[in-house]
Amino acid sequence: MAKKPTVLVAMSGGVDSSVAAGLMKARGYDVVGLTMQIWQESQCDPRHAGCCSLGAVEDARRVARVLDIPHYVLNFKEEFRKSVIDNFVDEYAKGRTPNPCVQCNRHVKFEILMQKMRELGCDKLVTGHYARIRRRDGRYRLLKAVGKEKDQSYVLYMLGHDQLQHVMFPMGEIRSKDTVREMARQLGLHLADKPDSQEICFVSEAGGYKEFLRKARPELFGPGAIKLADGTQLGVHDGTADYTIGQRRGVKVASKDGKPMYVIDLQPKTNTVILGSEKDLLQSEVLCEDMYWAEAASAPLRVQAKIRYNMIAVPATLYPDGKLVFDEPVKAVTPGQMMVAYRGATVVGGGLIADENRTARMERIVPELVTA
Repeated sequence: MAKKPTVLVAMSGGVDSSVAAGLMKARGYDVVGLTMQIWQESQCDPRHAGCCSLGAVEDARRVARVLDIPHYVLNFKEEFRKSVIDNFVDEYAKGRTPNPCVQCNRHVKFEILMQKMRELGCDKLVTGHYARIRRRDGRYRLLKAVGKEKDQSYVLYMLGHDQLQHVMFPMGEIRSKDTVREMARQLGLHLADKPDSQEICFVSEAGGYKEFLRKARPELFGPGAIKLADGTQLGVHDGTADYTIGQRRGVKVASKDGKPMYVIDLQPKTNTVILGSEKDLLQSEVLCEDMYWAEAASAPLRVQAKIRYNMIAVPATLYPDGKLVFDEPVKAVTPGQMMVAYRGATVVGGGLIADENRTARMERIVPELVTA
């Protein structure tokens, strides 16, 4: 019987990656656990801040002892700061809304960590992500997880054949978190009932990301105008980084007719927040850049696509130049977020939602102001 590969399991100290390690050992693999030390002492409390915490490292060590597997903790602080945290802050400074999980997966977990996998003599990298991998026509492809509620293919869309052939996602076949917690109990893991992290991993739950931004880049905050698209001033805000496209709660400004107002644009150069109606947020065409394709496309593709993590993918046409046209208008196309397209359960491509979408939206609302 052929010996199974040695796998490096990225252990965050959470339930998912811990169960992933347990599953791989139960299936007969030689398992090595590795936890990334990524907390930034000047920006988060290392005792409590999600998967960058000292407590999470201790949880991962304890799980490794129970599973009787070797476990390493490596310092990734500088790589994480450059690739994830600096990008996060810079994107908000540009009036965009970033997804730090995508940046972490792209540059840290499936680039730097994969390099460590090879240095440690392991054959495969295992993570606790909820997604699946299938080999078809000699190429590895990324698929949605079986459990729809936990699917994380959106934040992994950029993984292609070269990475996927060296990766395993054992959690992708599991349908519910209740099942995962029961598996953790059966493995004798102390963290079976540990809550899922609800915040960005490097942001302390006490202050949230806005407080994090205030400490990291205080110059982003200061009084600015809240306006309608036609230039009518409605009020004053404390910084565009406090807002995101589509936001309604916390706007604190009402329209003359009493209808809800939504953030429809952010203009950091003039420190201006633009408000409008829910209808103003609707658009069918989305322009994307930095496109990834599972296979090069030479003609338009019929797909199901989503423009944010928690959105249900809906019918659209994806063009080779990265333009996506939805069958029905979607709300709050947000620069900095990702567009991910599927055919069935398979990821076919994705990209960064471009700034040009701002101009297209504003031109539709008040064309004479944009073209003047």
